[in-house]
Amino acid sequence: MMRMGIIGAAGIASTALAVPAQSVDEVEVVGVAARDPARAKEFAERYDLERAYPTYEALLEDSSLDAIYVPLANSLHTKWAIAALETGHHVLCEKPLGSNAAQAEEMVATARRQDRVLVEAFHWRYHPVAAKMLELSKQIGPLQRLEAHFHAHIPQPNVRWELELAGGSFMDLGCYCAHMVRTVVGTEPLVLKASAVEGPRGVDASMRAELSFPGGIPATVSSSMVEERTIWPQAMTLLVVGRDGQVEVLNPMAPQLGHRILATLADGTKVDEVLDTPTSYVHQLRAFYGIVTAGETAPTGGEDSIANMRVIDAIYEASGLGIRH
Repeated sequence: MMRMGIIGAAGIASTALAVPAQSVDEVEVVGVAARDPARAKEFAERYDLERAYPTYEALLEDSSLDAIYVPLANSLHTKWAIAALETGHHVLCEKPLGSNAAQAEEMVATARRQDRVLVEAFHWRYHPVAAKMLELSKQIGPLQRLEAHFHAHIPQPNVRWELELAGGSFMDLGCYCAHMVRTVVGTEPLVLKASAVEGPRGVDASMRAELSFPGGIPATVSSSMVEERTIWPQAMTLLVVGRDGQVEVLNPMAPQLGHRILATLADGTKVDEVLDTPTSYVHQLRAFYGIVTAGETAPTGGEDSIANMRVIDAIYEASGLGIRH
């Protein structure tokens, strides 16, 4: 049994850990800490957790916990993930791993020094839709072009709209797009150009960037928080075009909210498929358990996380907004 604690009673803490843990027998969520102890108490009662800790520090002092989940605002990931690692805990940290690549490097270095697991919570990567997408992308001939777009409705006020919390559409939504195209190609891109529509000072309400992978493979990625409403599964799309076919996936980010896999393969085969499986968060939690307890390889974290943050940094620099802090 892996015992976990949560630093921060954010809404994603329910979706990404408290609820999926009810379907993963090997994981027990023991307790939660929040800035407001009353909020921690309410969260603990709602999910029948054993403990509501009075402070973040009190949770980290609990040596009975094996791992900590960090769902805090982006700007707080580095501080509290490192604190958890240094108190001997494994860490599942929300995406993006840090506010910038330098922070990601510091977090990964700390995990290695402490001999602890640090996994970035790109839950999409653990769902069978991701494996299917990667399998099909190898059956369309040499890659020629990729597109990934994530456009949703995120009303204000929200931490994603706050520069001081390392907010922005590409930090919250576009990070998935960068991660997906990098994962499909398997190499690192150059950022050719980027443009942002600014909302509050320094915060991208939307972002669009043009990338180039080795061999001259172009990719377009975009994100937006100002859609009139979020429509699943069309809100998040990935298109992979090869010389002899193409793969399009509607909502590879969270397939449980509706998805569709469409492909024309090099041999003429047509694919139109929907996979019936548990949520991406259940798959992620099961994988995290295996990574911690059996030394399984983590596809998200380590050098992959650093590389993804470098792409995000470069996009923000190219847009003129500058990297997040």
